[in-house]
Amino acid sequence: MFSFENVSCGPLKNLNFKIERKERVILFGPSGAGKSTLLFLFNRLYSPDSGTIYYEGENIVNQSVSQLRKKAGLVLQEPNLFPGTVIDNLKYGPSLFEEWEGKNGGELLEYVQLPASYLERDVEQLSGGEKQRVSLARTLANKPEVLLLDEPTSALDYRTAEEIEEVLDRLIKENGLSMIMVTHNLKQAERLGNRGLFLMDGTIKEDGRLPDMLNRPASRELAEFLEE
Repeated sequence: MFSFENVSCGPLKNLNFKIERKERVILFGPSGAGKSTLLFLFNRLYSPDSGTIYYEGENIVNQSVSQLRKKAGLVLQEPNLFPGTVIDNLKYGPSLFEEWEGKNGGELLEYVQLPASYLERDVEQLSGGEKQRVSLARTLANKPEVLLLDEPTSALDYRTAEEIEEVLDRLIKENGLSMIMVTHNLKQAERLGNRGLFLMDGTIKEDGRLPDMLNRPASRELAEFLEE
């Protein structure tokens, strides 16, 4: 699906790796390691200083940014919804591609376990957890192939974070999506991921299966990180 060849950007140095369809990849490591920088490279929020990124075998610089971001949907730590109603947010992306149908709104809210009555609700009236659900539904409205998640539950209380995790897990399974997620929560990494990329000092120090690499780290750097 994605292939990075000698990619450098900001703190990231000469990265080489591939991500296959339906993988659930967790990006983790200490603060400043370059996790969010790496995540934002996948849909061209950031551009490499050097090297090449391929999506489905094609250099992403040759692809339409809007089409790439449709296929690789990003959900941020803070929901960052547009002013207006829930339905205004949900139909924005599909409307750009003339793909919105009225029935989509209720279906999308059902996906994220919100009642259809929320469609006409102003987003300022929503709780933090409800906003994140709408943010996720807005991303799903574009029918992405991969979800890019930047610590999507870190601003939520424990119970709400658990609920969002359950929604994500179900959506990914039911829709056959790939996932690339930044998290500091290693328990969450075990629950949602099947592959981990451990970053430190701008490089990938370890690439392995989860939870194996957390239980039996192969590198000194990861072993020391897990002991902290």
